Amino acid sequence: MVASYLMFYLTDVINVDTTALWWITGIMLVARVFDACNDPIMGVIVDNTKSKYGKFKPWILIGAVLASILTILRLTGMGYVASFAVIYLAWGICFTMNDISYWSLLPALSQDQKEREEIGSVARICASVGMFMVVALIIPVTEALGGMLGSLQKGWFALSVIIVVIMLAFQSITLIGVHENRELSNENDHTSLGELLKVIFGNDQLLVAAVSMALFMIGYCTTTSFGLYYFKYVYGDEGMYTIFAVILGVSQITALSIFPKLGKKYKRKDLFTFATLLVFAGYVIFFFAPTNTMLFIGIAGILLFVGQAFIQVMMLMFLTDSVEYGEWKSGKRNDSVTLSLQPFINKMGGAVASGITGATVILSGMKVAETAADMTSEGLLILKIAMMVLPLICIVVSFLIYKSKYILDEEKYAQIVGELNERKQSNVR
Repeated sequence: MVASYLMFYLTDVINVDTTALWWITGIMLVARVFDACNDPIMGVIVDNTKSKYGKFKPWILIGAVLASILTILRLTGMGYVASFAVIYLAWGICFTMNDISYWSLLPALSQDQKEREEIGSVARICASVGMFMVVALIIPVTEALGGMLGSLQKGWFALSVIIVVIMLAFQSITLIGVHENRELSNENDHTSLGELLKVIFGNDQLLVAAVSMALFMIGYCTTTSFGLYYFKYVYGDEGMYTIFAVILGVSQITALSIFPKLGKKYKRKDLFTFATLLVFAGYVIFFFAPTNTMLFIGIAGILLFVGQAFIQVMMLMFLTDSVEYGEWKSGKRNDSVTLSLQPFINKMGGAVASGITGATVILSGMKVAETAADMTSEGLLILKIAMMVLPLICIVVSFLIYKSKYILDEEKYAQIVGELNERKQSNVR
């Protein structure tokens, strides 16, 4: 809800003026970059945490509770831009606590690549179900709640409260039901803040995966940020966005469900190439799709979201496998610092996407347009370039970097894990 619809809420629900929107766009960009830079620091804190509940769960709980409060908090007595800046920055920091520790659990559950793919796919399926429930229901639910409560703004607030309650309930499943393998960590695996950059920049495969993933997420987040705008100002019927979202959700969840089976049959590099081709074809069809029918838009969406589902779960695996690669090179295991780059990348991608979205909304004329009929041909072209052309360029470059620089294939990873196990057995003896 926050990542995809905050900008729409500001422009089309509470209708902030253009000057304030420029300020807020800048604040979101700066705050997300600042928050993203905190992710590796939080990774160090989580890696160094020692408690009877493990090193991950305390931060999952603290982050979830504080982020929930800030999601629904409204400050008064200050200008809206100032209060927005305070809440948005604090929310990002608290969400970081939860997000870093949550995803850092993955490499602590298994060292088997195929098992990791199954775990990661299930996590992504659940994330997709949550995301697409919001995407599909946000318009009809906020309108229904707004009608009951007297205003659309109150409808959005009520939905945010409902989502917070659901989030806390489902986080408790992880807190109660998931158990980390503490045997994978050594007592001397302590990392100081001074060693942070060494951990990251000393792991060349982590850097390759991070740069490739960052470019992909910039493209992906930029496209998804324009979804509701596209159906309102290009297609001319924002109600169709709900139907479109359901199609995309089913496509993505289906792709994630079959990925583990495909992973057992095909090598990752072949799956990655296939997924990138699907995404490429989807963007091309989307750009040229006529707006008097949903057929081609629907086909493009299916191709895009099946391809990106494969890519996202593989990139999560690339980052996860680089934990053992870093341990192999340095002798020290850093689950959370390594996995902190995933939310760091997601936030940087979101920050760039927010900047592109905010600027495009103003420059294309969507800020002052009431309906699709008010959009000029020049404004529509600006929107389509920002939504489709720029993201496609980022995703193609991301693929080329992965193809030329990433070496942790199945054989190399198996060799590394074997050598690590031999070292541990030697230390025990």
